[in-house]
Amino acid sequence: MGSPPMIDGAFARWLASRAGQALLALREELGFADAGALKSAGDKVSHDLIRTELAKWRPGDAVLSEEDEGSRLAWAAEVNAEAVSRLAADRVWIIDPLDGTREFSEEGRSDWAVHIALWARNAPSGHGLVAGAVGLPAQHRVLGTDYPPAYPPMTVEAATAGERKIRLAASRSRPPVFLTDLAEDVGAHLVPMGSAGAKIAAVVTGEVDAYIHAGGQYEWDSAAPVAVATATGLHASRIDGSALRYNEADPRLPDLLVCREDLASRLLAALQRHSG
Repeated sequence: MGSPPMIDGAFARWLASRAGQALLALREELGFADAGALKSAGDKVSHDLIRTELAKWRPGDAVLSEEDEGSRLAWAAEVNAEAVSRLAADRVWIIDPLDGTREFSEEGRSDWAVHIALWARNAPSGHGLVAGAVGLPAQHRVLGTDYPPAYPPMTVEAATAGERKIRLAASRSRPPVFLTDLAEDVGAHLVPMGSAGAKIAAVVTGEVDAYIHAGGQYEWDSAAPVAVATATGLHASRIDGSALRYNEADPRLPDLLVCREDLASRLLAALQRHSG
């Protein structure tokens, strides 16, 4: 693919595309007979490629990757030197080399992703994300902040009925226990999907109207999708309405809401009733 573009948003798109191509080739090479081996190989191939390119083209930036040793540890100088480095840095790439390993290892599934995000200390936004890309390799597309998608249109049902029937993306394996009650409360129906990146991408493209998660995640699970979603004009917050924050000492970021702006107050009110 030649040398990468130097502008951060375009670079994130380029990097997500490179990693996605490598993952598709790996799927083709290994097949699906041994799901565990495919998952492990996918994580390693994508992580190594992304780390190599970042070291080459962005050598002065820090990195937080899901696949880094000790990445899930909260900051402590004596046990996590990598965290010390990123917390002092002005620019930090937050990456999930393969979001949705389960779906990646299942033949025919396309709801897995590659996440590339850039946090900057001088960012004008509350979350600090200044660039990002979500690669959806099996869907042959990349969503990025360099060319944010158009704000998702209203559904045909909503335009016809005069009100919106909310479609909530839900984890196929770990949906929050309260989500069924919340969906009934707001008159929504649940749409099971795989990775967090694929679910937030579905909100960005208008395939669903919202994604609610409260089962425990880390910064790399949402940083790139949130960067793209907010660049598109969507709402993104914690489920209590507070701001999402990245490059924190503790990388855990256990819950979030991503939705159309016109649904945010309604869903946050419902979350107050059901997520306590």
